[in-house]
Amino acid sequence: MNIFQKTVPAHLFYSILALSLGSINVTYAADETTPDSQNDTQETQNKSSESVLNYIPKWVDATPTILPEQSNQPNVPPMSETEEKTWVDRKQRDIRNWADRTSVKIDDWFGDVDPDKPASATIRFMLDNYWNEYDGYEVKPRIRGKIKLPTLEKRFSLVFGDDSLDDEFDNNIANTNTQPNQDPDKKFDSKQTRDNNGSIALRWSNFSKKLPFETDADIGIRSGDDIYLRLRAKKYWDLENDFRFNAEQIYRYGSQSENYLRTNLELIHARPNEPFLSDQLSLTYADDQDDDLRWDNRIFRQHQFFANNKFNYGIYTGGYYNNNDLRLNSWGPFVSWRQPLWREWFFVQGDLNYFNDHREDRNHYVSTFVRLETLF
Repeated sequence: MNIFQKTVPAHLFYSILALSLGSINVTYAADETTPDSQNDTQETQNKSSESVLNYIPKWVDATPTILPEQSNQPNVPPMSETEEKTWVDRKQRDIRNWADRTSVKIDDWFGDVDPDKPASATIRFMLDNYWNEYDGYEVKPRIRGKIKLPTLEKRFSLVFGDDSLDDEFDNNIANTNTQPNQDPDKKFDSKQTRDNNGSIALRWSNFSKKLPFETDADIGIRSGDDIYLRLRAKKYWDLENDFRFNAEQIYRYGSQSENYLRTNLELIHARPNEPFLSDQLSLTYADDQDDDLRWDNRIFRQHQFFANNKFNYGIYTGGYYNNNDLRLNSWGPFVSWRQPLWREWFFVQGDLNYFNDHREDRNHYVSTFVRLETLF
């Protein structure tokens, strides 16, 4: 019996696995049926989608709106026109070039560098600001970077910084303060910031072409002394009537943090050049959390009024499963706005939430999130 089987309850593990891989089983089952049964199955699926999924976009289409149409027109000048304008622009360019030069040096450690296919690096620096009437104000600097290493068959890269960012959805809108400062009197916790951003790992991507999904495998160290192995599998399905389903399974084992298991499931309805609808569900099991399982769900609509803009609004529900007790702990509406400001490489995002918290005996209250993000 391996470590995971010893520490994770079997019924919980199989429940999460069934949720994340259920649609894969349906797909393969359809492939194994006879042509007649395939036709019957397809007809049944068509009727089901007509009776359930199709009503959702129809209701949205019937709802009047005063919002502008979708647009991909830029609202800031391109980087090529601004990188010499000010001292800040020149510093951003210098850091970007330094990161690329450093990535080439690291790539050279593993073999002969191809000058036509040099290594490259991307870095995100974020300053996250949280406030609510109960916990007050907190600020959390976060960094996440990736260095591509082409000499290692284009499958290896070096990742560093806050590894929890990799657990988020590709189109993440969940920006609540899940790791409040250990000292409630501190607006900025320097030790926690160092630990959260102290991850570095070697990533091996798509290590098997025979697998029917995308894969990543990380081996590294986090929070100073937590040596860990992380595995991720991801797959996308295009469904009928402009629907798409995404599933992602993440498992990490750390020498200090031990087991961590997260499932991300997303159903999207997206038409070209129109706002899209999304339902994002995440399930989290971790040895260092009190509950057997935590779940979060966000149903939202997203607009884009200009290039790289996001305007989201929707409903959040979240809760926990513990000792055979499934509970809804909090729910409420939220709205979010993100856009580049002044430059292509600088973003600002603001969220406004109105959630409750049964566990903390808090009725619905206002909480805010502001992120300042720089890309290099």
